Amino acid sequence: MNPTATDGIGKERIGKYELRRLIGQGATSSVYLAWDPFRQTEVAIKRLRREIVRDPQRGRLLRQLFLNEAAFAGKLSHPHIVRIHDAMVDDEDAWLVMDYVPGGTLDDIGRPDTLAPFERVIEIIFKATRALDYAFHQGITHRDIKPANILLMEPGGSDIRLTDFGAALHTARETTQIAGVGSPAYMSPQQVREVPLDHRTDIYSLGVVMFQLLTGHLPFEHDNNYSLLYSIAHDTPPLPSELRPEVPEALDAIVRRATEKDIDRRYQDWSAFSHDLALAFRNESIRPAADTVPDAEKFEALRAMHFFRRFSDAELWEVIGLSRFSRARAGTVIMKEGERGDAVCFVLEGEARVKKHGRLLNVMSTGECFGEVAVFSAAAGVRSASVEAATDTALITIRAAALKRASDTCRMHFYQAFLEVLATRLSQASARIANL
Repeated sequence: MNPTATDGIGKERIGKYELRRLIGQGATSSVYLAWDPFRQTEVAIKRLRREIVRDPQRGRLLRQLFLNEAAFAGKLSHPHIVRIHDAMVDDEDAWLVMDYVPGGTLDDIGRPDTLAPFERVIEIIFKATRALDYAFHQGITHRDIKPANILLMEPGGSDIRLTDFGAALHTARETTQIAGVGSPAYMSPQQVREVPLDHRTDIYSLGVVMFQLLTGHLPFEHDNNYSLLYSIAHDTPPLPSELRPEVPEALDAIVRRATEKDIDRRYQDWSAFSHDLALAFRNESIRPAADTVPDAEKFEALRAMHFFRRFSDAELWEVIGLSRFSRARAGTVIMKEGERGDAVCFVLEGEARVKKHGRLLNVMSTGECFGEVAVFSAAAGVRSASVEAATDTALITIRAAALKRASDTCRMHFYQAFLEVLATRLSQASARIANL
């Protein structure tokens, strides 16, 4: 069977997809930019080389990896995981249709001459931890985490998509095989020893990726795989600062814990890994400009708020995309009594005073919101009170129009949480009136 054809006017196709150009080649497959006429969008098609497909040994293994990737990735719906839309695998051909991610791979920023700023590295690794945590809760361990399998949405950005779940396993009872599954330089000691694996093998591999993004080198570099695998199994990796002295101590500590040879001393779950990455932003030597808030810090702040407790990770990333994060100096009027407005604000950090006719009504602290009535108004409502920053304050602002663009589930969770806030405030107001 040969699904590559022309339509009579010189356009080459794979199945129903019109090929536009070759965008990448590897040892076993090629990747094409193509046009999906049904969805009216560009897609990427990864296709096994014909000689590989027909190889009696490698062909069988790689066809199975393609089937795995289609099966596993098709079950994963997360903003930082590439979606698989279509697949075809038989004895003559094998290809996958997936999202087109145009920004290249982390290989592009993993060399000494192309290193990214520390804050960007943390953003990228943080998002990868959240995606892999999501996959873990679906029962999936990737097993082939490496820079080439982490795609950038745009050059110079930090928005990523994980890809290539062909080597993934669905239970911890399976083991990897060095010949054929995984990339030796990023393998965990457990993969090298061929012992049963769980998500902590991915934690190790992502730690190696982080090491490379910080230094431009791998923890172990040898001329042959035998020496490389021996070092992974037996030697202690260096700290990133040993290769690049300006790497902050906080990042040294994260990489060291992620790449612990003893699995019980490694991060035991993705949440702990994510948490330490978020804390690293508090180190002044790696913070971006004072008027910006990194995505990892936004995510951690939202996740810690009672208001957002019912939101999934995917919905929190959606909220981040809908929101404006800003800072206000003490004394700044954030909302003014009598003015029209259509936005709700959450206090990310600091305190804000609510006043009516100059009289203090309430003090809002971290995690609390104000202006929520505007979200339910058909048009911009008139503010019934003023809000000013009592201290230097970090804010999250969401306009009613932006919330309308949210997914149904995300919007439902907003409305549920807003109703809880309104009910609580009504109850508190009734209690105060009763005590007069």
